[in-house]
Amino acid sequence: MSGSQRSRDWSLSVATAEDGVRLEFGLNDLKGRPMTAILDLDRNEARNLARALLAAAGDAMERTFPHPPGGKD
Repeated sequence: MSGSQRSRDWSLSVATAEDGVRLEFGLNDLKGRPMTAILDLDRNEARNLARALLAAAGDAMERTFPHPPGGKD
C-alpha cells in the first residue's frame, strides 16, 4: 500500500502563533475515544522540540541501518 492509500490513526497540525507556534497532535482512538494534545510553544521551546525530534530520528535511523549498504563500514 502506498502512503497515500494508508489510513492514519493520528494527525499533526502546526500553525504560527503570536509568540511562537501551536502544535495539535490528534489520536483518532485512544482507549476508544479521540484525543488531541495542544502545545503552544514559544520560539525557543519550538526550536528545542525540533532539535530533539531530529536527534531521535537520527538515532532511530542509526539503529535501523547500523551499517552502510554492502556491509562495509
